[in-house]
Amino acid sequence: MSVEPIKPRGRDAVSARADGVLPQAQTSTSEDIAAFVAKARTLSPHAPGARGRLIFALDATMSRQPTWDMACALQADMFRETAALGSLDIRLVYYRGLNECRATAWISDSARLATLMSKIDCRGGDTQIGKVLSEARREAVASGVRAVVFVGDAMEEDIDELCAKAGELGMLKVPVFVFQEGHDAVAEQAFREIARLTGGAWCRFDPGAAAQLRELLRAAAAYAAGGREALLKLAGSVSGAAKLISQMK
Repeated sequence: MSVEPIKPRGRDAVSARADGVLPQAQTSTSEDIAAFVAKARTLSPHAPGARGRLIFALDATMSRQPTWDMACALQADMFRETAALGSLDIRLVYYRGLNECRATAWISDSARLATLMSKIDCRGGDTQIGKVLSEARREAVASGVRAVVFVGDAMEEDIDELCAKAGELGMLKVPVFVFQEGHDAVAEQAFREIARLTGGAWCRFDPGAAAQLRELLRAAAAYAAGGREALLKLAGSVSGAAKLISQMK
């Protein structure tokens, strides 16, 4: 498996085309959504013995460089947390620059993920959270996703469009754990709603608070590998897990 960014296929593909222009998102009809949900239910990501799959999404615009570096250092903790629960595959999704939004292959080794992340630098640009949610929906149907982690500090998109995408993830029972850095009120409103619609959780972490983010990432990974039961067990000793479980419905 290559550790270089790949170009996902499908109409909701994340990566840009060769000419650098991203395809316009298409509006789903009620029939499309019904067919999508029916198919997804036949591919349960929570089947016994299934590998846990987690989408780890990061805002890689210029303001995010300090947190990107922190995430690089902490991502191995997600794998370590799940060692006793079973296997975990992580798909890194990130956006940066001018309409650049990419996803990696599924990665099951923390060293491999760390190597990939170390090659990515942050670049100025607008948020592309909608593409992250579309990628999560596509993977939920294609290969099964148990949870999505998103780390960011801003939201510059249409909140209603994001909520529609989040609602589809909610129907698939794929919670989004949104970890917000900073106190941007517009971002907080959107992030809280995405978490609510997906049955996930929203938490704020302080800039530079590595220990705090570590706990939150460990908790999200525990859920992806072992479900709600694993998160409940972790909540007894890790405050980050307790924060997440208190919001999940």
